Amino acid sequence: MGSHRRLAPSGFDRGASAALSVLSAAAAALATVPASAAPHDGTRADVDRLYQEAERATEAFDKAAERADTLREEVGDAQDRIARQQQRVNTMREALGSLAGAQYRSGGIAPAVALLFSDDPDDYLDKASTLDRIGTRQAGRLKELQSAMRELAQERTETAGKLAELEKSRKAVAAHKRTVEKKLAKARQLLNSLPDAERAAYERASRSGRFDIPGLSGAVAPDARAAAALAAARSALGRPYVWGANGPSGFDCSGLVQWSYAQAGVHLPRTSQEQRYAGRQVPLSQARPGDLVVYRSDAGHVAMYAGNGQVIHAPYPGAPVRYDPVGMMPVASVTRP
Repeated sequence: MGSHRRLAPSGFDRGASAALSVLSAAAAALATVPASAAPHDGTRADVDRLYQEAERATEAFDKAAERADTLREEVGDAQDRIARQQQRVNTMREALGSLAGAQYRSGGIAPAVALLFSDDPDDYLDKASTLDRIGTRQAGRLKELQSAMRELAQERTETAGKLAELEKSRKAVAAHKRTVEKKLAKARQLLNSLPDAERAAYERASRSGRFDIPGLSGAVAPDARAAAALAAARSALGRPYVWGANGPSGFDCSGLVQWSYAQAGVHLPRTSQEQRYAGRQVPLSQARPGDLVVYRSDAGHVAMYAGNGQVIHAPYPGAPVRYDPVGMMPVASVTRP
């Protein structure tokens, strides 16, 4: 694993809204570090480790945040259904009450007794027939009410479970956020401890990516969707890295990929680990524009192949969306959505 590029100072001033989706520097960037910096190799290795750990926590944050958003929508829909079902139950209860009152007023007494006091047996028989029909109707409505109340109770139980899961997911988001911020603070402290020459080398490395590479426009995507996604990614070149963001004003690595494919009408999962399996895997030698290039064994970083050995990606705070060589760090897999 090579050393990570220098984080631009502005990347650390975003507070809670910006952190690191870690990127290892290309081997060429390492060549810019002067020989006198050799004693500080251990510091750079520690920074690399912290950045990788922060990136894993960032992806975990993205996943937890996505789950929380999904649960919020589900809970909102469930609460709407509960309100509608409660209104239905209330209406059915009122109807049953009215029906019972009508039956009582119609003379709902024992048939034999009613016959004894009836002046007109034919009239009694007509009333008895009506009461039978009312009784059957009332029984059917009662069963319908009982069923509705069971459905309402079940909906409330399921919603209570989702609310509990939502609270758990919120806590997970907060925990992952704290983890990222602690690791980034430690990385910044280590970087600030480096000699001026090394800090300058990291700063140069963070600006080493490119925003325009002639000839890439001729690379052919495997299909129209991939072409549209790549066009969207190109439109994002130069936009800032923002932790936990998926556009359009800022992105983290998996957020850029998700947003780009969304512009092509394709929904991809939120995290790089999930995006790794969001399609057919192909060898790196067969990569086509629009393919997803996933890095490291933990699938902690993702980029979009742009052709001619280049990828577009959102590196980390201080390094906006840009082109970099596909081999900037170890490639784990290539996925064609």
